[in-house]
Amino acid sequence: MIKLYDTKQRRKVDFIPREEGKVSMYVCGPTVYNRIHLGNARTFISFDMIRRYFEWRGYNVTFVQNVTDVDDKIIAKASEEGRSAADVAKEYTEAFIADMHAAGVAAPTIRPKATEEIDAMIALVQKLIDKGHAYAKEGDVYFDVRSDAHYGSLSGRNIDEMEAGHRELRADGKGVEDRKRDPLDFALWKAAKPGEPSWESPWGLGRPGWHIECSAMSEKYLGLPIDIHGGGADLIFPHHENECAQSECAYDGAFSRYWMHSGMLQINSEKMSKSLGNFLLLHQVLEEARPLALRMLMLQTHYRSPLDFSMERIDEANSALSRIETALENMAWLCKNAQTDAPSALDEKDIEAVVEQTREDFTSAMDDDFNAPAALGCIFTLVGHMNTTLAGKTLSDKDAVCTKHASNLIKELLGVLGMKIEDKTSASYPEETISLAADMADYTGENTNEALSALIEARTSAKAAKDWAKADAIRDGLIELGFIIEDTPQGAKVTYAG
Repeated sequence: MIKLYDTKQRRKVDFIPREEGKVSMYVCGPTVYNRIHLGNARTFISFDMIRRYFEWRGYNVTFVQNVTDVDDKIIAKASEEGRSAADVAKEYTEAFIADMHAAGVAAPTIRPKATEEIDAMIALVQKLIDKGHAYAKEGDVYFDVRSDAHYGSLSGRNIDEMEAGHRELRADGKGVEDRKRDPLDFALWKAAKPGEPSWESPWGLGRPGWHIECSAMSEKYLGLPIDIHGGGADLIFPHHENECAQSECAYDGAFSRYWMHSGMLQINSEKMSKSLGNFLLLHQVLEEARPLALRMLMLQTHYRSPLDFSMERIDEANSALSRIETALENMAWLCKNAQTDAPSALDEKDIEAVVEQTREDFTSAMDDDFNAPAALGCIFTLVGHMNTTLAGKTLSDKDAVCTKHASNLIKELLGVLGMKIEDKTSASYPEETISLAADMADYTGENTNEALSALIEARTSAKAAKDWAKADAIRDGLIELGFIIEDTPQGAKVTYAG
């Protein structure tokens, strides 16, 4: 049974889906006026991990993530740059998709855009007016917060305390606030201003408020109640509180069965902000760090906890990832060079038992509110066990079978967390390997993988013939290209360090 922390109930609860074997998830997407920052990426990577785990556990997941492509920030950016809001939104929507692909985040099942769902939003606003939960004023439509007896239940806020605080901060003079019945009421529809994008509605030309789009899209694509609504902790109030209020008032029932939120991200122990000069965009980080290392760093902290980011921590995460990759490469090499007639060097039952225990421990960790740090610990334990077990061993064919079981499980579990370890291919090796093989091994092909094999074979032959000068020249040439050569009883073990 999977347990998750429900923000609304403020405790871990058993996950029971609306429909057995299926999960409906809605995770708030970006407002596309700029490239996404590292805090956004933390949220999207966290929910990508959660989605992948549900799928691994056999659930059919429908994952919806919206794109807010009409908003005050987009309009301001367009005005600043002298182009249309549609052009700005298109540019940064494409950039967002590219950034997610680069970070290894799977595409959602459905990615609706706000500008393509206006009719659904207008219908929802009208429903709220008809039910007495919203009112129109001078082309705007507002949600009547006090019409919802449960307002504040998601964020745990008291409506009277909120009103007092709002009143103290309210600016003097006439404006939008004076069109509201209550200062806490929020906009469902905004009357058009000159030069802004707008659509026809029963209340005149205008555009949707921010909160209404997610409610409309959730109901349209997933039906209510959805199983999980997710986002960053910064969205709990007011965005998710307002979504919850308007949806439950419109449909007289629960909006989401569970609410999940990822923790905030800090940079070198400080809040990330433009004023502090530590505002990092995802694509900038990925220019210096491997996507797998970034994900490793993010999953080493529980998704609900604050995450402290630094390039030093990225380096540490990359080193941890390299330990796994090196272990997998070693296992692959030992299996490839297993001796058919060699006696068994391993305790097969012990390895199979450890493999099975790792799978169970990983599942238990992830079943407990998607505890990725503990799940990673299970993987590292198996890696350490195999490193110790295989040290100095020559494997038999039988040994290779159980070693492959361990290797395959490591790759499988990393894949569940969104960290797919690619097998080494010829594309990983420098083109100079071909020219070196042509000079030293009479190689005439154009495949770097084949060239490396030819060089290894030529070096082995040179050593057998006691042609130490040639053997050393091949070794030195490979080392200069970034290869590491280790001579073992099974032959030369060559890995590429880059």
